[in-house]
Amino acid sequence: MMGLMCYHCLLALPFLCSRMLMNLIATGSFHAVANGIIVVCSAGNDGPSSQTVHNTAPGILTVAASTIDRSFPTSITLGNNKTIWGEAMFAGKEIGFTGLMYLESPGLIPTAAGVCESLSLDNNSVVGKVVLCFTTVPIRVPLTHVSSIVKAAGGLGVIIARSPRSNLAPCSDDFPCIVVDYELGTEILFYIRATSSPTVKLSLSRTLVGKPVSTKIAYFSSRGPSSIAPAILKPDIAAPDVNILAATTPMDGGFSFYSGTSMAAPHVSAVVVVIKSLHPNWSPAAIKSAIITTAWQTDPSGEPIFAEGSPRKLADPFDYGGGLINPNRARNPGLVYDMGTDDCIHYLCAMGYNSSSISQLVDNSTVCPNPQPSILDVNLPSITIPNLRNATSLGRTVTNVGPTNSVYRLLIEPPLGVIIAVKPDTLVFNSTTKKVSFDVSVSTTHRVNAGYYFGSLTWTDGVHIVRSPISVRTQIIPSFADD
Repeated sequence: MMGLMCYHCLLALPFLCSRMLMNLIATGSFHAVANGIIVVCSAGNDGPSSQTVHNTAPGILTVAASTIDRSFPTSITLGNNKTIWGEAMFAGKEIGFTGLMYLESPGLIPTAAGVCESLSLDNNSVVGKVVLCFTTVPIRVPLTHVSSIVKAAGGLGVIIARSPRSNLAPCSDDFPCIVVDYELGTEILFYIRATSSPTVKLSLSRTLVGKPVSTKIAYFSSRGPSSIAPAILKPDIAAPDVNILAATTPMDGGFSFYSGTSMAAPHVSAVVVVIKSLHPNWSPAAIKSAIITTAWQTDPSGEPIFAEGSPRKLADPFDYGGGLINPNRARNPGLVYDMGTDDCIHYLCAMGYNSSSISQLVDNSTVCPNPQPSILDVNLPSITIPNLRNATSLGRTVTNVGPTNSVYRLLIEPPLGVIIAVKPDTLVFNSTTKKVSFDVSVSTTHRVNAGYYFGSLTWTDGVHIVRSPISVRTQIIPSFADD
């Protein structure tokens, strides 16, 4: 696969990127930057736990998963005329008022029989009814698995309570399988238990598009920080990949809805192609910088971006990197954090690779400096400090890709309890000055192991907004346990 890449090539690899490009943390990162190859990889589907992100080399553009501004509300009308809105892709025949049931257990755990993963429907009580069940593993159970069990037992539909309720897929043969969250599922359960003959009507799904539907980081999207290189922010960016209509083989019907970070990487790849066509001389690092520093931290309608999990929270850089990809702004970022071969060598030296290994890689005699360079100085469009005990400093260099005569001023949103000072705080570019370096000093007022805090460092000329996400883990005593 590496042999197929050329200067203008784009490689959009799926979840198994890290296996296909073994040892990319060293060699691939170098070759990607040195040869002009743009590598776009998915972050993985092991969320929402932290330290699950894949494809963590700095030369890779690692993509997290976000939902889209489209939902499929489906009304569930109970026999007491109470309407509850779930979500499904149900386009079959409406189910008029029919029996509604929940499998009760006579044992010590009364909810055990109603667990979706362990449904056992081998009696006639299900025939002609809609079944309510609750998942115990929020998103790992395919809807089709549950619906097939209910359908085989003679049921007419299934209501699945889980959290979160995103990542839908149409059930087979237009069989209604409607997803609700635990709160609504409990409301339906209380109705069943309070009624001698509970009934329900299932209506066809509708499509809702636009502002009423907020953007979220998907539950399954793998999260940072990287356990391999904790000073490198991963993922880099988020892009749509929940309920994406995709072409499939004729055996699968020709089209189907898919979810997973492998759906997000092609979206970013398309943006990369556009930027590369507009700026053919830009390096992979410049394109990556343009995408990260121009991203949205709110959804397109201005609403905050939440990250699905237990509980749901506001998204931070370990959920979405720079934010939600903004293709229009990425075409004209103003400034970029560029990298070349020397920067890659700097990174390899900072990671502890010896001079002999690096020399073989670059096919040129290379000696790492002494003392060993700091990984914090790698010229990335983000700043991540994994263990801030004492005051530290780092450097960055920006390249002007906007108007020749430009003046950029600094805006800082420091992480809570973290003090950040930048010199200089004004960057002046002209016909002779294309690149400007600046120093960042970071210290903390925290006096306990307080964990990670987030902020940003932004340069603006009044037109362009060049924002770098900051993540800092304050650590006063050596870490002995997970925060």
